[in-house]
Amino acid sequence: MKKRSIIIVLIGILTISACTDDITRFNEETKLASNVPAGSLFSNAVKSLSDGLASASVNVNIFRHFVNHWAQAVIQEEANFNYITRSINDAWWTRLYRDVLNDLKESSRIINADAALNVAQKANQLAIIDIMQVYTFNILVNTYGDVPYTQSLDDQQLFPVYDDAKTINADLMQRLDADIAKLSTAAPGFSATEDILFQGSIAKWISFANSLQVRMAMTIADTDLAKAKAAFEKAEPNAINSTANDAFIKYYSATPNNNPLYDQLVLANRTDYIAAKDLMDVLNTFSDPRKPGFFGVNNVGMYVGGIMGAPSDYPKMSKPSARIAAPSAPNTLIDYVEMEFYRAEAKERGFTVSGTAELHYNNAIKTSVIYWGGTSVEADTYLARTDVAYTTATGGWKQKIGFQKWIALYNRPFEGWLEVRRLDFPKLTLPVNPISGFPNRLKYPSNEQQLNGLNYTSASSKIGGDKSETKLFWDIF
Repeated sequence: MKKRSIIIVLIGILTISACTDDITRFNEETKLASNVPAGSLFSNAVKSLSDGLASASVNVNIFRHFVNHWAQAVIQEEANFNYITRSINDAWWTRLYRDVLNDLKESSRIINADAALNVAQKANQLAIIDIMQVYTFNILVNTYGDVPYTQSLDDQQLFPVYDDAKTINADLMQRLDADIAKLSTAAPGFSATEDILFQGSIAKWISFANSLQVRMAMTIADTDLAKAKAAFEKAEPNAINSTANDAFIKYYSATPNNNPLYDQLVLANRTDYIAAKDLMDVLNTFSDPRKPGFFGVNNVGMYVGGIMGAPSDYPKMSKPSARIAAPSAPNTLIDYVEMEFYRAEAKERGFTVSGTAELHYNNAIKTSVIYWGGTSVEADTYLARTDVAYTTATGGWKQKIGFQKWIALYNRPFEGWLEVRRLDFPKLTLPVNPISGFPNRLKYPSNEQQLNGLNYTSASSKIGGDKSETKLFWDIF
């Protein structure tokens, strides 16, 4: 009887199936979108970029060790410039090409194909996407030197050639000029939720793009002063001129939209990241009011830093502050402090810019102090010190600006690394037992050596060797 019941049920199922003309509907995914919106791809790319720049993961970003801001209490590999063991150079390359540039490319493709999208809005969105592509390629150039560019986002090019870094930089600056010209405040861009940088403000995108152009112009100032001057003077009037226009990613308390430092410093409960002695000694000597914003005290209430590359007793060392470890701590991409230091430098280089070098230098430092929790009075007191005041601080303008910019770019390690290489100040102490000289670049990924060998070999030979110490085209001193 039981067997007979089963047969009857099976016959019923087959009968129902036979009456169904089309069963392909059962293959339809009802909970996942078959097409990803362009705005989501854009915001994901920007977040991936910001997460990488903000991170302190030993698998992602160790630039804080390159600039002697953070040391390590136990494991010394990264503090000793060893980024090969954990393939950090591979991970950085992959993040920028795959997670950022490819998402931006796909977002652009979808927008271009959208015939229903308003023409002016489309122009704004495409310009914004390209600005972020320029920003990302600029990071790649300033990390590795010559990199794949013209063929890098072509799906048909499995083995892309490496383009000349100087040529890439020149093209990026041209692209940025074109993007700025296309942006119009008369039309919208991405929505407030899609645009996680400026919540839809085209005016702020214009300011951001001009600020990026200022950064790129000043980067080449030692190698092409005339071009740097022209680009700076064109962009500077529309670059960030107050903290209201600062470009930062706002993180939230809820995972996965929290600042990655919260994961690495709090949730992971690492007992390794500590203040570097180089920076802490400066903060202590100068009675810098930013110190509590940068770091916490040790187990006996003192501010102490560890020697780069040497083991330290973790409880006796200062750790990164609760402020930067907060889940909602923002991550800055470009800000007023950076722009004011550039204006001070430009004045010293003879570029046309209003005000004096001292004025912009003071503006940058005071704004930094206040941002990190100091008061206006504390900032003025700090600036009145003879070892800080522009007229009496040690050295020429490169040393004065470079030293103070190194402090002010705390928790912005990639930009800090860029400026230390570019201005050659401060003169950083090498860690104990480094595996190389100071890293002027990251070596190319091992995957490139294995899978794109001919182009890798050609690029390595051209730049003077795939070594950490090899200087980039703009780094001539």
